[in-house]
This record gives sequence, C-alpha cells and structure tokens, in this order.
Amino acid sequence: MNALTQKIDERHRDAYLASKLRGLLTGPNTSFLMEAHNGLSARIVAEAGFEGIWASGLSISASLGVRDANEASWTQTLEVVEFMTDSTDLPILLDGDTGYGNFNSVRRLVQKLCQRNVAGVCLEDKMFPKTNSFIGDDQELADPSEFAGKIKAAKDSQSNDAFCVVARVEALIAGRGLTEALSRAEQYHAAGADAILIHSKKSDGVEILKFAEHWQDRCPLVIVPTTYYAVPTQAFVDAKIASIIWANHNLRASVASMRKICATIHRERSLSGIEKELPRVKEIFDLVDQDELTQAESIYLPKKQKEAALARNSYDAGAAQ
Repeated sequence: MNALTQKIDERHRDAYLASKLRGLLTGPNTSFLMEAHNGLSARIVAEAGFEGIWASGLSISASLGVRDANEASWTQTLEVVEFMTDSTDLPILLDGDTGYGNFNSVRRLVQKLCQRNVAGVCLEDKMFPKTNSFIGDDQELADPSEFAGKIKAAKDSQSNDAFCVVARVEALIAGRGLTEALSRAEQYHAAGADAILIHSKKSDGVEILKFAEHWQDRCPLVIVPTTYYAVPTQAFVDAKIASIIWANHNLRASVASMRKICATIHRERSLSGIEKELPRVKEIFDLVDQDELTQAESIYLPKKQKEAALARNSYDAGAAQ
C-alpha cells in the first residue's frame, strides 16, 4: 500500500471509492472525469485536481499497442486498471466496452471490478466484438432487451451497493435518431442503470442537448464531448448534465510529446536541445512516491542494509536532479 492509498481502510476501500463516484454522478454540480490509461497517468490526473478518472478502453488498448476492438482481453484490461486503483484514491469508471460477451461475461467482469476497487463500469449497447464509435458509419447495435439484461446482470453482481453501472446509448452514433435513443435509455434505466451516457459524433452538440431536454433528468446523464469540443461547457452545465468525460486527451498528449521528442533526438543525435523541455527524473520518482520506499527501508531493513540503502538513495537523488 503506498502513501496515496494508505489513509483508507482497505476492507472498505471498494465502497468508499464507489460512493465517491456515485456522488459525482448524483451531486448538484456537473462533475468532470479525466482519462487515464495506466498508473502513472492516473497519478497525474489526481495531481491536477480532478475528482474522478475515466479508464478509457481506447487509451488502454492503444497503450498496449492494439486496436480498440476488444483485442485486449478483459483480464488484460483489468490488470492495467488494478495498477491505476493502487496508484490513486480517485474513483475510476471503467470503459467496459460491450461487457466482453453476454450477460455472464458481464457478471464475471463486475465481480472482479468490485474486488479490485474499481468504482463503476460503463457498458455500451453494441455487439461484441466492438467497433470504436468514431470508425465508419456501420455500427451494429445490440437488441435493447438483451442489453437491458446485461445491465440487470451487472447490478445483480456488484458486491457493494454504491458500485455504479452506466449504460452507454449508441443510437445517435448509429444514426437511429432521438426517439430510439430515448427508448433505449429508458429500458436501460428501468433495468437498473445508475446513469445514462448518451454518445454522439456530431460536432455541434445539438442532439445531445435535445436528448437532455427530453430526458428530463430521469437519472444522471453523462457525455463525452470529443467531437463537439467547441461547444461551451456551460451549455452542458445549463442542461444539467451530471458528468462530462474528457475521454482520450492524456493518451493523445503523450503521443504528441513522444513523437516530438523522438523526432528531435533522431534528427540531432543529442539530448542538449530537449533536456530543458522535459521533467527531471526526480519528478518521476516523486510521482511514484519513491520517498515512501525510503521511509519503509528505514523501518524494515537491518542496520547495515539500511545504511547502504540510505547512501544509495542519496546518490540516486543527486544524480536525478
């Protein structure tokens, strides 16, 4: 247990984090979830002051070098997310894609998420294996009754009452229109969904605002303004959107930064031109709480090993400036 998580009784950590996420979804003010895709990015999100994390399926898949098409298994995704929950006390909402199969796969997924202190899961009403919502126009949707069964299975499988199940409606993405989107959302809400994520890839945000107007706050609404980023956030606050997800921006920022650095080093064959642009190595040590290990060594190591560790850490700290 690291310094970021040691203040919470581990026996109740799952319920504590799920309650925090539930509070973000049901509170009086619009909340914001920031994307992360590994333990380090989760710590950076917490450092920035966000109150919750979106564990993006796209970002986790891409960081593993595979496509956002269920090429990373749910167990591989879960391993990444477990590092994230160990790294921060922010609640994490996992992008659970379609649930990795039928209702039985969803039951197993939710059981394991609760065991690993994940606060909630978002499930989308498309067919398995999934196709990313921004790829092509042919999006095959699941039968709404079958998907409602997945939502019910998820709720019946959670081991703490606060765990959140968010139903993601893809009808607008698939060009099915507002009426079908509302109908699907109502079925999923009736099946037990704690919130509805209404998704759109149009750039003006109009259909999102129309959906919110017709939905009339029946349960919390969540949005992902990746394509309609130019719409002022206040418009969604005024529409009583419960939570806004910044869905993939840490991944995209890291890609841009790594491309720039790699190109510069390859071109110049030198580090002199880029070192001032980069965080010091010590900042990385600080992010992963290296000081906690140093303190633990002073408590648990025999005297000779303790002195050697202290000398080593002092040297390493100086070299890392």
